[in-house]
Amino acid sequence: MRIPNFSRLAGTRALFAVPLLTFGLMAASSFPDPPAATTGAPAAKKAVAILAGGCFWGMEGVFEHVKGVVDTQVGYSGGSKETAHYEMLHGDKTGHAEAIKVTYDPAKISYGQLLKIYFSVAHDPTTLNRQHYDVGTQYRSAIFYGDDEQKQTAEAYIHQLNAAKVFKDPIVTQVVPLKAFYPAEAYHQHYLDGHPDEPYIAHMDMPLIQDLKKKYPEMYK
Repeated sequence: MRIPNFSRLAGTRALFAVPLLTFGLMAASSFPDPPAATTGAPAAKKAVAILAGGCFWGMEGVFEHVKGVVDTQVGYSGGSKETAHYEMLHGDKTGHAEAIKVTYDPAKISYGQLLKIYFSVAHDPTTLNRQHYDVGTQYRSAIFYGDDEQKQTAEAYIHQLNAAKVFKDPIVTQVVPLKAFYPAEAYHQHYLDGHPDEPYIAHMDMPLIQDLKKKYPEMYK
C-alpha cells in the first residue's frame, strides 16, 4: 500500500518491478460511448467532476493529460472534514476515498466522456475496495455526483457497460451524492509529475497514461 514517507518508497515500492498490465478487455474502438446528456441546458464555461478509483496520484496523472480538462486536484470525499487527512485514512474508519477533482470545459469534453476515460483507462471498476496492490475502502471505485444530471449519466453508463459485458465481472462503482471534497496535503498534489521514476509511479501509474495515449490519441494532450 502507498506510503508517503519518501525514504521508504524505494524499498517498499520495489516489489512493483513488473510493469502493470492494463485491465481493459475491449479496444478503444469498441468501448461503448457514454449516453447523451439528458437535458438541453446550455453548458457552463467550467464544470467539476469528483471521481475515486484507487491511488489518487495515478488518477490525477491520467486526467491531467485529457483535452478539455483545465485543472486537477487530489483530495478526500466521503467522510468528515476532521478526518480528511492522509495519516488517518488507513484502517477504513474515516469513510473517505482518495478522490480527484477534475475541472473541465464542457464545450470541449462532456461529463460522459470523462466517465469513459474513468472506466476504460483510469482504474479497474470491478474490484471492490481495492486497486491492484492498494487495499481498503479508501481505494474504492466511486463517482461523487454534484447534480441529478451527473447521477443519471453515471448510472445509465454503468448499466450500459454491464449490459454489454464490457468487463468480465460486474462494475462495483458507487454512485453517491457529493457532500464535500477536501483537498489533500500539498505534497500529494501533482505528485506523479514530480516523481515519474519512483518504482510505484513508474510501474503502476505511468502505464495508465500510456494507455490513455494509445486508446484515445485524439483526446490526449
